[in-house]
Amino acid sequence: MKLTVATSQFPGGADIRANTRWIKRHMEQARYLGADVVHFHEGALSGYAGFEFASFDGFDWPALREATEEVMALSGTLGVWVVLGSAHPLSPPNKPHNSLYIINDHGELLDRYDKMFCAGNREGATEDLPHYTPGDHFCTFTIRGVRCGVLICHEFRYPELYREYKRRGVQVVFHSFHAGHVSPERWKAMRDYVGEERIRMNPADTLPGIAMPAAVLAAAGSNYLWMSCSNTSRRESCWPAFSVRPDGVITGRLRRNVPGVLVSTVHTEERWYDASEAWRERAMNGVYHSGVLVEDPRSEDRTAL
Repeated sequence: MKLTVATSQFPGGADIRANTRWIKRHMEQARYLGADVVHFHEGALSGYAGFEFASFDGFDWPALREATEEVMALSGTLGVWVVLGSAHPLSPPNKPHNSLYIINDHGELLDRYDKMFCAGNREGATEDLPHYTPGDHFCTFTIRGVRCGVLICHEFRYPELYREYKRRGVQVVFHSFHAGHVSPERWKAMRDYVGEERIRMNPADTLPGIAMPAAVLAAAGSNYLWMSCSNTSRRESCWPAFSVRPDGVITGRLRRNVPGVLVSTVHTEERWYDASEAWRERAMNGVYHSGVLVEDPRSEDRTAL
């Protein structure tokens, strides 16, 4: 099977109308370039609470609904799927979900993924958790015969999630990030945390820039998954949007802080190096060794030379 993926990055923010214009422009560009699906970053349409605006107090939910319906209508007109980052309201006084809307090429809302691991401390007082309610479900869907799944930002730190998608037969993961819109003061603090003497030994100069792409590459290679990783391009962005093939090799990358659309083609019949193919299923089933075990006293005695 073949799937052409457009991975977007643009300078999102609190202005829903500005976000909508960027999203529609990138949808049209992606379709012109032959994409089957367009993938947007976390909070792309609504903006990202706690980072791009203070809270959902006074948030214009009718405007967000209208914008969402515009995106859905354009999706149907263009005949392109959309993975759209946005907020999803719940019944008051419950906080909204941090979501990805899955819109099919007929402009229909096929499903919604709600970020399960919202970042924050156990008290729910930091990062995402003061603003968002966590979700409780995985989300899988099929585009042109290719099985797909989705994750959001902080969830890169939970390899169990990628593994579960592998268990469910997923071939492509759309992982939407928001690792940007960092102030100059915060950027300096992030660089200082890494340390000037260590920056030159790493592929980036901030912890998100180092850890996020590295974890995605490892997850792709250990689970044999294609990955589309979208991110905001608003300065300072910690890293640019990129795509990965199932052996963990990056196949395309945009420029940091610069809006753009990255078009990549997934060929599921192509075979890439897969070091754990022979034993991955065994490990997933809780059998933690390859080959055949033997009964031998010298094996059992682990305190003798």
